[in-house]
Amino acid sequence: MDFIQISLVLAVLLVLAVPTGRYLARAFSLEETRLDRLFGGVEKGIYRLSGIRAADMTWKQYAGAVLVSNLAMGAIAYVLLRLQGVLPGNPGGVAAMDPLLSFNTAVSFLTNTNLQHYSGESGLSYLSQMTVIMYLMFTTPATGIAVVMAFMRGLTGQRSIGNFYVDLVRAHTRLLLPLAVVVTLLLVAQGVPQTLEPTATATTLSGAEQQIARGPVASLVAIKHLGTNGGGFFGVNSAHPFENPTPLTNVMEILAMFLIPAALPFTFGFLTKNRKQGWMIFGAMGLMFLAFLTLAYTSEANGNPALERAGLSQAMGSMEGKEVRFGIAQSALYTAVTTAATTGAVNNMHDTLTPLGGLVPLGEMMLNCVFGGDGVGTVNILMYAILAVFIAGLMVGRTPEFLGRKIEGQEMKLIAIAILVHPLIVLAPTAVALATDMGTAGISNPGFHGVSQVLYEFASSAANNGSGLEGLGDNTPFWNLSTALVMLVGRYVTIIVMLAVAGSLLAKTPVPETMGTLRTDNSVFLLMLLATVVIVGALTFLPVLALGPVAEWLTIR
Repeated sequence: MDFIQISLVLAVLLVLAVPTGRYLARAFSLEETRLDRLFGGVEKGIYRLSGIRAADMTWKQYAGAVLVSNLAMGAIAYVLLRLQGVLPGNPGGVAAMDPLLSFNTAVSFLTNTNLQHYSGESGLSYLSQMTVIMYLMFTTPATGIAVVMAFMRGLTGQRSIGNFYVDLVRAHTRLLLPLAVVVTLLLVAQGVPQTLEPTATATTLSGAEQQIARGPVASLVAIKHLGTNGGGFFGVNSAHPFENPTPLTNVMEILAMFLIPAALPFTFGFLTKNRKQGWMIFGAMGLMFLAFLTLAYTSEANGNPALERAGLSQAMGSMEGKEVRFGIAQSALYTAVTTAATTGAVNNMHDTLTPLGGLVPLGEMMLNCVFGGDGVGTVNILMYAILAVFIAGLMVGRTPEFLGRKIEGQEMKLIAIAILVHPLIVLAPTAVALATDMGTAGISNPGFHGVSQVLYEFASSAANNGSGLEGLGDNTPFWNLSTALVMLVGRYVTIIVMLAVAGSLLAKTPVPETMGTLRTDNSVFLLMLLATVVIVGALTFLPVLALGPVAEWLTIR
């Protein structure tokens, strides 16, 4: 039964992903399409009001526009969080956020990470939920989608990489806003609250008074999944019955968070005018995802060996920290999807996963290319594809080529930076945290699990995921500042470097295909790509995984 549940959800995803990929290719085309007639009037009005000139940009102009716009959005978010105590839209009387917590929160949602060192229902006013959190939940995935489209244009030899502001507007008008309205209405139909009324007061059966938090939940939940954001309206995120009340909403949320990341490889195939290219990229990411999902499900379904030896029955699997309404199958699937798509929403407590079950979200965040979030994950897998082409070219003594463009030293230096930065910003701060009282003070479980808690926090920050093991006391100056810096580097270094690669490739004269050209749209290259990801990506983190989840697993066997 569990297998059927999981298979049906993934089958529906595939059915939706292919046409969505085709739609994205048309929506962000540099040529005029029928979609321009549908959305063009609204978009031109936005351009006029905003002073946007729809001229093509160089990669440096595009990167500059990304940084300037994001800096402005982050500054606005920080100010609103600091002033929320005196601003309207605060029926609960929530006080202003602490300066460092405000900085961490603004950076977190600006970078599409949505790491929460606060509890949503008590830490934010309604105004902050809507004008800071939901605002950035739209603009930051739109930024990621714009960047991946620019990168794909560079790889596929379009006339330019486009215009960032045009792409940003189109990501809203043609994709995120329409989808968010539909998903919001579906969630409301399933009982998710959508109101501006203050906290409700109820009397319990014992006669005590209870405060029940509510608010504009459905609209936030919709965009948190579609935008692979993940930050919850409530502290317990999608385990809360107001955010995720039924098995049906659970499936809807899984499809919402996985739809755009799963569609982007097909978008790449349509842009290259070679659908096999898109299927190859999708196949590589899909095989990695299925391997992680299998590990997560079997680990949680088999339960904890230590409890088994103690004579405690685990007929339902390891249900600690999981909601009964979801069970093992929907909990394991949600765990694998939320970290594969770097969403970070959780419907179960990741801190209570079995050690190997907990290795799954860690591994997906460390690879950072198992579909990934809205845009950046696809950029990462394409980066590995270019690296695989380069390695193959060296092996056979030919100049490497990808989609008819030579891969040379300049591109490989840039890609090396992007590949090395990710493990550096995970492993270095993890070492600092474990070696200092500032870091170890937040650990709730000493020993191997404590290593996993620290490692998970920085892996989540670096991958712009946002989930946490949540056993870590992370609302301290050390954690707020360190994770904010990791989130900034993890987001913007990759964006700038890969835009530079796109600009470099776009400027090159296409090389005609010959008998000796390495094909990148077949199963042979798919295996080469997987090998490159495993050798370069996975082995980098193997030693620290051995100190965390692997060692913990060996102690309970």
